[in-house]
Amino acid sequence: MAAKDEPIIIKKYANRRLYNTGTSTYVTLEDLAEMVKKGEDFTVQDAKTGDDITHPVLTQIIFELENKDGQNMLPIPFLRQLIAFYGDQMQMIVPSFLEQSMIAFSKEQERFREQMKGALGKSPLDVMKMATPIKALEEQTRRNMEMFQNAMRLFTPFPPAGSNGASAVPTEPTRKETPEKPDDLQELKEQIAAMQRKLDTMS
Repeated sequence: MAAKDEPIIIKKYANRRLYNTGTSTYVTLEDLAEMVKKGEDFTVQDAKTGDDITHPVLTQIIFELENKDGQNMLPIPFLRQLIAFYGDQMQMIVPSFLEQSMIAFSKEQERFREQMKGALGKSPLDVMKMATPIKALEEQTRRNMEMFQNAMRLFTPFPPAGSNGASAVPTEPTRKETPEKPDDLQELKEQIAAMQRKLDTMS
């Protein structure tokens, strides 16, 4: 049995069966999904090698859920953008951005649910007032995307052709126009830190 402050160990065998060492029972991916929803912490280990395979198993759970009718949460444009980031220079900050965005959203969902419950059984006018928290969530998402887009611009070595009236044909650079790498790196670190502070404030 795992200690209360330690995650439950789930062992995956070669026959793909999953064994919950906390309850001494075999479980399914659906059981693991329910454990996640209940806030139960667990790690999945390869029964033979002991390797941590939690990430691929959680990814498989999402794949299974996305293939159920009426449960799609990941829109196609998002999936395309996510795939495009693999191997890209932006890949290093995408996980942190997604994690912070989900943390901020999770902190707001309880308040949103309480407001939804309070609106049940009330007049249509009261129900219409629910548009306010919905708009607040949409505005938070929009701000998150703006900060993410600003971060992406930091990693773009050259501005788009024609922006700010600049010509698409590069001109002969002078030594003064060539940025100093240490200064650029420090500025990048400061802007990413500022973005993190903004996310923390929003949450």
